[in-house]
Amino acid sequence: MSHLCYKNYVNGRFMANTTGETFSVVNPATGKEIYQMETADNTVLAAAVKSARQGFKVWSAMDAVQRSRILMAAVVLLRERNHELACIEVRDTGKPLQEAAAVDVVSGADVIEFFAGAAPGIEGSQQDLGRDFYYTRREPLGVCAGIGAWNYPLQIACWKSGPALACGNSMIFKPSEETPLGALKLAQIFTEAGVPDGVFNVVQGAARVGQWLTGHPGIEKISFTGEVGTGKKVMARAASTLKDVTMELGGKSPLIIFEDADLDQAVSAAMLGNFYTQGEVCTNGTRVFVHEQVKIAFLEKLLGRIQANIKMGDPMDPETNFGALISEAHKVKVLSYIESARTEGAIQLCGQTCPDLPLENQGGFFLPPTVFTDCTDGMTLVKEEIFGPVMAVLDFNDEVSVIQRANNTPFGLAAGVFTNDIQRAHRVIHQLAAGICWINAYGNSPAQMPVGGYKNSGIGRENGLETLRHYTQVKSVYMGMGPLESPF
Repeated sequence: MSHLCYKNYVNGRFMANTTGETFSVVNPATGKEIYQMETADNTVLAAAVKSARQGFKVWSAMDAVQRSRILMAAVVLLRERNHELACIEVRDTGKPLQEAAAVDVVSGADVIEFFAGAAPGIEGSQQDLGRDFYYTRREPLGVCAGIGAWNYPLQIACWKSGPALACGNSMIFKPSEETPLGALKLAQIFTEAGVPDGVFNVVQGAARVGQWLTGHPGIEKISFTGEVGTGKKVMARAASTLKDVTMELGGKSPLIIFEDADLDQAVSAAMLGNFYTQGEVCTNGTRVFVHEQVKIAFLEKLLGRIQANIKMGDPMDPETNFGALISEAHKVKVLSYIESARTEGAIQLCGQTCPDLPLENQGGFFLPPTVFTDCTDGMTLVKEEIFGPVMAVLDFNDEVSVIQRANNTPFGLAAGVFTNDIQRAHRVIHQLAAGICWINAYGNSPAQMPVGGYKNSGIGRENGLETLRHYTQVKSVYMGMGPLESPF
């Protein structure tokens, strides 16, 4: 057992709970505990809400440019500490260092930088009513709560806190109990950059802590990232106090590869959309529809690239590009989907054996990239989100039917199309029921681009100027310029 034990972060400093309750955090790549984390008890949670309210008064009263400068200072610190923070993400998540160093911290800093720059430009409107007029103001909501997922812990904390704080709100953030450390480091960076105490608090724990936040009447908004079933519970609970909600939920996204596509690029997209972060990405294109004319060539290129280019092993090794799943329980779940695919008649082309691993990683939760072909739309692995490195390849032969099949899902998070026919590319994308779409690309998510889902994949958007609306509210002010007319 590790002797390291971290506390919650409230009002600009670490705060001990009164119960002494802790939980263990395990390195997925070794299967061993790396530290303990104190659970937020009622004393911590009450203090977090109190400090967030006080912090909001100070922060929201600042000029937007002043807030922007402070957040820009946090961005500088994030970039300076990229390697240190990336290593924390690797130990918490099991993902490769080469990913965490290039994407996780960088993309989080990009989002805070984007909103720090955009928020000072928020403006209202004015409408002439003849003699009188009215104007509108966009004002912050108040105390917001963010609930994060375990696959991109620091990035998600930045994606939620960036727009919330830039717009003048305060935030109480609950990271996943499986990956809790990155958010604490972000909180310390905010404090160091000059964010006032109480503006960004971090509370730790599992579902009970999330439920407490979701039901608290002093919190104005919940932003949740996670799976659909939990999202529905969060939304139902938020309704009891009429909280605003943003939901970024799961997906079962289609990647459609037409016969004229650049197959090397299409294989790159399929591998990115199934094996990046060991497949633990909500937007992953796990239903790969390949035109029957190019299916054999596609599969040959795909299997060759998997064999030649996938390097599974110690995630801290810069050469590793494929890490460990988040937990033993999750690995068992993914294996059950693989077994169901075999039972239902899909053909497994790779992933039957795991490569030799370094001694210290042999207790880790590794599972090799797995590809199934001869899949049909009714199979379990084609219908349900697996959240692991399992690709389902499906045949198609005409545009109309593949669009219908791609949309035949309760999810609607993402979709991709590969074709060199520019008219077909846009024609097909416009008919796909998904909120994040790529043409001849996959997975790119710049800070400027709104992301979010259709159908069961979410509500609201994160990133892009669109998100400023989700962290502000409109106040209308009517200005009477003459005597008030009244029958009384």
